[in-house]
Amino acid sequence: MRKKLMEILACPICKHEDLELTIFEEKDEIEAGIIFCPSCTRFYPIKNAIPHMLPDHLRKKNEDVSFLKKWESKLPNTIKSGTVKPFSLKE
Repeated sequence: MRKKLMEILACPICKHEDLELTIFEEKDEIEAGIIFCPSCTRFYPIKNAIPHMLPDHLRKKNEDVSFLKKWESKLPNTIKSGTVKPFSLKE
């Protein structure tokens, strides 16, 4: 994913536009990272340079929790706290 994409992304749930980006791995583009919506406290993983911005009912708990555990040491505190949706590390 290119950083410039953040300028046009909005949360698919609440439509908030000022999303937060944390980069875990970057080459020519962002390979892995997380997008966080401070308005509705949802996170969206970036895997293989693709942002996965799906609504809650289309997300898979085991995949999201596995992603969080893999990158736990690099997660921002807002996500580590466990008050994020739809799934958290505390589940």
